[in-house]
Amino acid sequence: MNVPMKTVGIIGGMSPESTVTYYHELNRYINKKLGEYHSAKCILHNVQYQDIKDVHKNGDWDKAGEILAQAAISLKAGGADFIILATNTMHLVASKIKEACGLPFLHIAEVTADYLSSDGIKTVGLLGTRFTMEQDFYKNVLIASGINVLTPGKEDIEKIHRIINEELILGKFEKASRECFQNIIASLKQCGAEGVILGCTEIGLLVKQEDSILPVYDTALLHIQAAAEYALKR
Repeated sequence: MNVPMKTVGIIGGMSPESTVTYYHELNRYINKKLGEYHSAKCILHNVQYQDIKDVHKNGDWDKAGEILAQAAISLKAGGADFIILATNTMHLVASKIKEACGLPFLHIAEVTADYLSSDGIKTVGLLGTRFTMEQDFYKNVLIASGINVLTPGKEDIEKIHRIINEELILGKFEKASRECFQNIIASLKQCGAEGVILGCTEIGLLVKQEDSILPVYDTALLHIQAAAEYALKR
């Protein structure tokens, strides 16, 4: 049976650990929807992660925009119908990607805001890299949807940033780090959070719903589900 389906263009590699999740879960979701041996129509552009990490160090976000815009252009040339960026932090340059390729772009924070709103969440804790938690590019999307955003204190922000960069993106998942996240989530609950956003695509590899006192919004999985549904939408 030939099912009409859009081709998903995935900008991945940031990190390879979470990119695997995108590929696997996207195909799994499509298969559950369509059955038999159906899978997603997708193209993956795996960027050189060292180039992106260099950007993190020197703050040259314009360079990051150029790298990811070029990735989107190559995906368009390969036949992608729309683009998803398989990372939260680099949505900092989402506008450059959209302008460069001219294709529909599913923004991970917009997708997350939609799920939060549908669940009636008004105040949410945001966990991610230092850039995601401290800068406004992500929080402003949530605030525009009427959602109040709480972030941890400076010390906890640094702990989370270290765990992501020194462990999760390298495929290391430590019990002590999971407990650290659990304590931070509990603190956010005390401050009024009704749910918690795992706003880094690797955090969901460490922290599951059963590990959290608050409802968990795993941005990678929500983004993948939205992409799959968009691909199947007529």
